[in-house]
Amino acid sequence: MSQKTYGVLVNGAGWVSTQHIAAYQRNPATQVLAICDRFIERARARAEAAGLKDVAIYDDFEKALKHPGIDIVSICTPQHVHCENVLAAAAAGKHMVIEKPVAISLAELRKMQDAVRKAGVRTVVSFVLRWNPLFRTLKSLLADNAFGQPYYVETDYLSYNGSWWSGWNDARTLEHGVSALLVGGCHAVDALRWFATTGEFEAAEPEEVFAVRGGRRKGQTREYNPLTNTWIENAPPMEYDGLEVVLVKFTNGVIGKVSVNAECIMPYRFPIRIFGDRGSVFDHHIWSHKFPGQTDWVEIPTIRPDSSDVAHHPFQAEIDHFVECLQNGVESHCNLEDAAKSHEIVFAALECYRQGRPIRLPLGADHKPT
Repeated sequence: MSQKTYGVLVNGAGWVSTQHIAAYQRNPATQVLAICDRFIERARARAEAAGLKDVAIYDDFEKALKHPGIDIVSICTPQHVHCENVLAAAAAGKHMVIEKPVAISLAELRKMQDAVRKAGVRTVVSFVLRWNPLFRTLKSLLADNAFGQPYYVETDYLSYNGSWWSGWNDARTLEHGVSALLVGGCHAVDALRWFATTGEFEAAEPEEVFAVRGGRRKGQTREYNPLTNTWIENAPPMEYDGLEVVLVKFTNGVIGKVSVNAECIMPYRFPIRIFGDRGSVFDHHIWSHKFPGQTDWVEIPTIRPDSSDVAHHPFQAEIDHFVECLQNGVESHCNLEDAAKSHEIVFAALECYRQGRPIRLPLGADHKPT
């Protein structure tokens, strides 16, 4: 195991960067050496808020990549510039922590995969819920045969994204956000893959996708704020459908249903359902053959994915995991190659809307996003 200290460049000084920086500060094997943002004052403010004294500040990513001692780049920029950031970091030979979604089109995704393969660098994608304590517990129980062989899984991302989120102005657009499933629902897509197999550190392989979309929010200028339970008039509209429901068939025979609802008038929720031939899961409640004579659901008293606040997400566990991967010279279970399969489900849903039929995976070069 390598004992070196890894120098870190954080690119993008928005909301999520606060958690990346804090996680690096708490890991004894990493040191934040530089922060870059297109607005240099925002980068400087982020450094000051984190109490970083000896840190370089940049507003030019190419220059920041040349800062001495950088080994890891955290890409915390808006999703529509992730591709160019990854290509540049890969060309510079840097390992990467990439925020989700990693790309806004299949073409971008393939370019990123090619660049990372060519550079031979390691990656982890921030499908950070894989490190949520409930997720980790359920995966351990799946691996321990507590539910037998899963045959049907449901996950949902119920979050009224809006201007309460600093990234909303880009994410609400068809050009930069693309779809509700891509912007936030990809967390639920990845969770669907995660729970559709019994391997403790593996996700299921999708082979076919069928999707429908709808809702009533698209184009509307009246916006709900779930944090304050209030309404805003004359807000910039969301340019895509807020509701998507997707069926996924996996190569292991498991059937999955995943949805994103970006217009539900309610607080954030992330429901999970797992049905196996020897037990079931309803969120943090389990029913299992492991408990003979069970007369009621067993409740798991743990931290659940019940908040959209980035401070609630287990970034520390993700960063610590990635550092261990680098120290041991191994790939993350959530590297770009694996995360690409979750993104393909999202892009297959878009293709399904265009063609009106089930879409087989993997997607080919003829895929054309709507």
